[in-house]
Amino acid sequence: MTENFDRAPGAGRARIKPRSPGLADVGDGDATSVFNQREPLRQPRTSPPLTENNPNNSDAIGGESRRPSKPHQFIHNHSTPASKVKSVDSLVNSSILSANAPEFYPASFSPYEESVSEDGSDGYYTEMTLAELVEEFLSYLNSSPGSFETDIEHMVNMLNSWVTTEETLQELVELIYTQSTAIPNFSYTGARLCNFLSHNLVLSPASGNFRQLLLKRCRTEYEQRDVAVRGDLETQKKFHAYVLFLGELYLRLEVKSAKGPPSRAEILLIALRELMNALFSNPVDGNLICAVKLLKLTGSVLEDVWKEKGKSEMDQLVQRIENIVLDAQCSRDVKQMLLRLVELRSSNWGRVHAAAASDATPDNDPNYFMNEPTFYTADGTPFTAADPEYSEKYQDILDREDDCFPEDCEENGNESSFNDEDEMDPEIEEAFEKFCLESERRRR
Repeated sequence: MTENFDRAPGAGRARIKPRSPGLADVGDGDATSVFNQREPLRQPRTSPPLTENNPNNSDAIGGESRRPSKPHQFIHNHSTPASKVKSVDSLVNSSILSANAPEFYPASFSPYEESVSEDGSDGYYTEMTLAELVEEFLSYLNSSPGSFETDIEHMVNMLNSWVTTEETLQELVELIYTQSTAIPNFSYTGARLCNFLSHNLVLSPASGNFRQLLLKRCRTEYEQRDVAVRGDLETQKKFHAYVLFLGELYLRLEVKSAKGPPSRAEILLIALRELMNALFSNPVDGNLICAVKLLKLTGSVLEDVWKEKGKSEMDQLVQRIENIVLDAQCSRDVKQMLLRLVELRSSNWGRVHAAAASDATPDNDPNYFMNEPTFYTADGTPFTAADPEYSEKYQDILDREDDCFPEDCEENGNESSFNDEDEMDPEIEEAFEKFCLESERRRR
């Protein structure tokens, strides 16, 4: 029974003949013979033959060495044609390129060059020039004018180490003058700086010290005053900045004297008088505004100096201003400025002379009522001591206070009629007695 039983898988089944033309027709024999009849696998075209690349691998799997099925393909792909070799040789022989040629740079490329100073040191940190130093100082003072007193000595010490020749001193004067007239609102600080330098700069050549060179520079601009007041707007603007700087310089620049205390430069007093005449000679808005600013700045000092000398220069200037208000074709706002300037001068430039309190009256002291309190009437109208009806209104306030606070009220707000001897209300006294009795009963 078991003799005809075949344990192999698929035994006894009918085998289907393959329809693929690549397989030979087989019968009921062994199926493995079909695969043995296939052609060996071809080597990839890009890989070299095993026999040439690795001669040690001559023993292949199964004891046979593998060889490419089509060796002529490898020879064709890896052989160099003679035509190509000739073309390469001709290209090399005809080339003008050289291994020793310099490096090539594009047209827009700029090679890096290390900057070397004259002293031989590298130029990564170049030394600051005098112009850069002064501009940095002035910019700092313009942004922080409150630090002038604390930093000015350090600045002057540095300038003394820089300014060692007549040329550098002249350059310093020109830099400070230019910046003082070019930077807006710097004329005051610039004048203070000029005064400090005039007393603390060490260098004093034969051509003149700092103060003398500065006055020479100002005189150059002063001589062009008649042309500047009639120039274009830019020229007038520069001239106005110069005029205001000269006014500040007159107030701040001190000329030391061996006989007495420091005094102001007399030459600047004369220059300011002539500059105002030049401004009034062409009464346009810009020139008149500059004249008003100059007189507000220096008017009180100029008038005091002229009065000491017995001159009426200020009266002449005020008369000229009044004539300009009547005749000149200036704008309405500028005329108002001129009228307010005349009013300011009539009030002694807003100054109050030191006088005893008993001597001060509303007539001789414009600030007589400045520190007086402000009161309000019953309807909320404010009034001060300068009000003509002040006494009547103030009396009404006192009467209203008397109505609110009777005379029998003391300063501490307690009524004098209330004292310890006053009797309590009967109801309050009865409630107090009950409270005391209840407290006594709880203690017991």
